[in-house]
Amino acid sequence: MDHTTPSAPDPLAAHLTDYALSYLHSAALRTAARIGVADHLADGPRGVGELAALTGTSEGHLRRILRLLATKDVFREDDKGAFHLTPLAERLRSDTPSSLREAVLMATDDSFTRPAARLEDSVRTGRSVFDEIYGAPFFEYLSREPSAGEAFDRGMASVSTGEDDEVAAAYAFPEKGTVVDVGGGRGGLLHRTLVRNPGLTGILYDRDAVLRGHSLDVPELAGRWEVRPGDFFTSVPAGADVYLLKRILHDWPDEDCVRILRTCRAGMTAGSRLLAVDSVIPQDNTPHPGKALDVLMMTTLNGQERGEEEFRRLFAEAGLRLVRVVPTGTAVSIVEAAVAA
Repeated sequence: MDHTTPSAPDPLAAHLTDYALSYLHSAALRTAARIGVADHLADGPRGVGELAALTGTSEGHLRRILRLLATKDVFREDDKGAFHLTPLAERLRSDTPSSLREAVLMATDDSFTRPAARLEDSVRTGRSVFDEIYGAPFFEYLSREPSAGEAFDRGMASVSTGEDDEVAAAYAFPEKGTVVDVGGGRGGLLHRTLVRNPGLTGILYDRDAVLRGHSLDVPELAGRWEVRPGDFFTSVPAGADVYLLKRILHDWPDEDCVRILRTCRAGMTAGSRLLAVDSVIPQDNTPHPGKALDVLMMTTLNGQERGEEEFRRLFAEAGLRLVRVVPTGTAVSIVEAAVAA
C-alpha cells in the first residue's frame, strides 16, 4: 500500500494557469452580454432553464458559462441553482445609466481580440498586425465597415459615461470662453463641461459621420454649442480658450501625436490651455488599468499609453509645455499644457 503523503496544492501554478485561461473569462463575459442575461435578471433571480428559454441557448452550456462568471463575481448562483445579479452583473444591463455592456462588447470584439492573439508578432516587429488581418488600419477599417464603426462609437460612449463628469469636475475651467472638444465623438465630455460651467460655449469637432450621433442638443445647453466636422491632423477651430483631447493621443504613435499637437498649437492663443485626457502610467509596478490598455493600443493601433515624462517630450516637440497633471478619480488624468514661451 502506498502511504505517500499527497503533495500540497501549488498556488503559483493555479494562479498562473488562471491567467493563461483568462481569455475564456472574456469570451464568457461577451456571450453573457450579447445574449442579454443581465437584462433577464433585472426583476429577480431565475433558474438556468428559464434563462436558456429566454435567450434561445442551450441550458447546459449556459449554466457552465454562468458558473464560470460567478467565480469572478459576475452573477451569483444560489443553492437552488438560480442565478442572481451582482454589482458587476448590474453593469451588463443595457437599460441603466451606468451600463458598460457596449464597452464590454467593444473590448471583446474580434477587431481587438484577433490582433491580440498575435501579440508576439507585434512585439517582434514593433508594429500592429491589424492592417494585415483586416486589410486596412483600424480607423480606416471602421470608416468602411459602418456596423463596426457604430459598435466602436457606442463602446467608447459607454466607457466615457462613467468618466466625463468626474473629468469635468476635476479641472478649474475659466468662467467664460470657448472649449473645443477635438475628436470628441458624441460630445459626452463637452456636455458635462458645459453643464458644470454655464459661462462657457463649446465646439464639438470630429468626423462628420461621428457628429451625427452627438449628445449636445438638449434644453440645458441651448445656444451654447455647435458642431464642426474636420480632421485634427490638418486644422482645429482657432482662438479657443481650452482644447480637449480625450483618449486621442493614446491612439497614435509619437510622430502622429506631435502632428495633432502642432495642429492644436497653431489654433491656440498665448492664453489657451490644452487638456490631454488619457491614462498617465506610473513608472513602477503599481497596478493601473492603463497598462493593459497600453498593450491593446500596441496590437490594434500602433498607439500607446504614456507616463508624465513622455507627455512632456511630446508637448515640447509641438511647441507646448506641460503645466501639471491633474488626477480625476478615474482611469484617466488631465495633462494640462500651455503654449511654450
